[in-house]
Amino acid sequence: MKAWVAHEQGIAALGTIPDDVTIEVYGGTGDYPSDPATVRFWTPPFLSTSRATAPLADLTGLQVLQLLTAGADVWAPVVPDGVTLCNAKGAHTAATAEWALTATLASLRGFNHFALAQDRAEWAPRVTESLADKKVLIIGAGDIGSAIARRVEASDGIVTMVGTRARDGVRGVDELPELLPPADVVILIVPLTEATNGMVDREFLAAMKDGALLVNAARGPVVDTDALVAELDGGRLRAALDVTDPEPLPSDHPLWRSPNLLITPHVGGAVEGMVSKVYEVVGEQLRRFAAGEPLQNIVRGKGY
Repeated sequence: MKAWVAHEQGIAALGTIPDDVTIEVYGGTGDYPSDPATVRFWTPPFLSTSRATAPLADLTGLQVLQLLTAGADVWAPVVPDGVTLCNAKGAHTAATAEWALTATLASLRGFNHFALAQDRAEWAPRVTESLADKKVLIIGAGDIGSAIARRVEASDGIVTMVGTRARDGVRGVDELPELLPPADVVILIVPLTEATNGMVDREFLAAMKDGALLVNAARGPVVDTDALVAELDGGRLRAALDVTDPEPLPSDHPLWRSPNLLITPHVGGAVEGMVSKVYEVVGEQLRRFAAGEPLQNIVRGKGY
């Protein structure tokens, strides 16, 4: 059985691979290392765009598509019938949760303003806000959302979780009209789906209280960019974004000039050791697939 992985440095983290499994490296572009029709298991690169899905047309024998990310929005609509799509749920949980907490604290404590003052060699003290006692709405009640909640609560923030449906400890997304107005911080950690695409629109933003902070650790298209720019430029809301729409953000885009905004370039999961951690997931899936055992983190398709 032949498997393609995207990173040479990830092979060492795969662990023990069955003798009948051949591993080849294909980074997603350029010449194929061998006949793509004979590949049964493929792991494409991180942060894939629609262009990265092109090899699917040649991978006619593919049975498993194992992603290196939790998000599967680019792949889910185009995966052929008969191919099992799996994500890397859990591999980026700690890093992404840390980013969400860091971005929230940095924004509330004004670190972006202090960093700019440092560039000017200007001693510019100011009174800032604390996360303690802030009402924090976390939209997305999965693994990463729960990890964010634990970190916010450790900073004495008051957390309300929101999921697709209401359940113990989680409010339903249909309750957002009543949950948004009192929230001091709104953190987004939802997958990009038809339901969440453009979810944070003008009406959503208008429901947020004056001075509230929007933190997007999800996907750029979850937020209506034009609507957000209007609120930021008007000075009513603040935001911290690790993802944008479009992405990468063009140098002439108005978001760069919006006040009260912290932007990082989609690095929420980009920490040391990331490649090894995600390829441990890949290795486990390879062993399961080779042994005919059920796969984990299936987004679409069947187990084995």
